[in-house]
Amino acid sequence: SPHRFCLHPGLSEDLVDTHPPGGHSLVAVSVGYFLEDSVDLLCNQKLHQSWEVLFHHSVVIVCFGISVLLHQYVGFALVSLLMEINSIFLHVRQILLMSNLAHTTCYRLTSIVNVGTYVVFRIATLAWMSRWLFLNRENVPPATHTVGTVSMAIMTPMNIILFYRLLRSDFFK
Repeated sequence: SPHRFCLHPGLSEDLVDTHPPGGHSLVAVSVGYFLEDSVDLLCNQKLHQSWEVLFHHSVVIVCFGISVLLHQYVGFALVSLLMEINSIFLHVRQILLMSNLAHTTCYRLTSIVNVGTYVVFRIATLAWMSRWLFLNRENVPPATHTVGTVSMAIMTPMNIILFYRLLRSDFFK
């Protein structure tokens, strides 16, 4: 989070080898969460309903797994976790839809906050991460750079498509 850069200034200069206390553990726990959620989706949803989320989770598990195993790029993984702030509002929105509350003020407010946090925490974070990867291409080993670049090339269109679907569903019916 932004305050982490203030509390741990080295993070803003070195996302490869520097991370705040507990950062490595947070990324490791996140791998566990994405693994558990993947198993849950495989057991409780049809594949055609959940393939996009499973694909997303696979990319995150690979990237975070590399970070956890190498004890490197933990700072970069922590930056990517900013996207999960938006997940709160995505999930609240989904719960309201499943509860047939789509025509309520609560849903409308959640929808607006969801779109706002989507732009700030997903789109802007992905853009920043892509920029960081591009600017640091000389300092990142080719294999790691390739994994990062391919991941950004997968995540960015997925998030843009989801954003379009959200806008179409909630604002342009």
